[in-house]
Amino acid sequence: MSRGTSITTPPAAAAASGVGAATTPEPVLQVEQATLGYGRRAILREVSLRIGQGEFWCLLGSNGEGKTTLIKALLGAIRPIRGRVLLRADFQRRTRLAFVPQEVEVNAALPTTVAEFVSGGFVGLNLEARQRAQRLARVLELMGIPMLRDRSLWALSGGQRQRALVARALVRDPLLLIVDEPTAGLDLAAATGLLETITRLNREHRITVVFVTHDLQIAAQRATHAALFKHGRVVSGPLAEVFTDEHLGRTFGVPVRVVRDGVGGCSVVASNDLGGSSTPGSAAAAGTDFNFVPNLAPV
Repeated sequence: MSRGTSITTPPAAAAASGVGAATTPEPVLQVEQATLGYGRRAILREVSLRIGQGEFWCLLGSNGEGKTTLIKALLGAIRPIRGRVLLRADFQRRTRLAFVPQEVEVNAALPTTVAEFVSGGFVGLNLEARQRAQRLARVLELMGIPMLRDRSLWALSGGQRQRALVARALVRDPLLLIVDEPTAGLDLAAATGLLETITRLNREHRITVVFVTHDLQIAAQRATHAALFKHGRVVSGPLAEVFTDEHLGRTFGVPVRVVRDGVGGCSVVASNDLGGSSTPGSAAAAGTDFNFVPNLAPV
């Protein structure tokens, strides 16, 4: 591929041919041998991944490994240096794609109600006033915050504000929802509630989720697929293939063990914790920025 290949939709001829359609549905989004970065500086090289409808992807890696760069490429904010980012035909204008940032990007000095903030998600959509009102009411109900619609955005708790952020994305009626560390800084109750809501959106409403996180347990318990970022390379695929002792240890630089429960679930533990003691090689001592739940099960 040549430098600066633009983001595009898959060729219509390939879809029309029907080849492989019975066994391999067309992905919502596909990255093909993409080198991504800024100017001439490559951050990620030869990235390939295929995201299907209804999948729950977790992107994991230490800070500075390129997760944000990939998200920008998926959103169309940067162009691939080489390779391609392919969108399904119904995503061409990105009206069915929504992004939830880590923080509210609104001037705190500006008086803003929850309803006003969430309605900001309508920008670029051609909807009548009645349609907007219906969508607004529906997403506030879906996120469990209809009673907060007239409250100041700045009077909300951290968990409530994160729910408003997700609601702002949902008014676009997305088929693909990209969420950037939504539980960072939340207490356990707020984080768990928000995770349950996002998981329900994925499983009940078939919204494809791309979830950026440092928490391995979130991926182990909720994801169908994962992508691991390290030294400019990305290992991606179904969770069972990607979540291995070798892949996770290489990604985070800490010995880990994946504990599988025999019915499709798994947990991740620090190898040094399996014997019941902490050593200088533990996650905290190594300075890594992800979370373990130690001693979940014997090995």
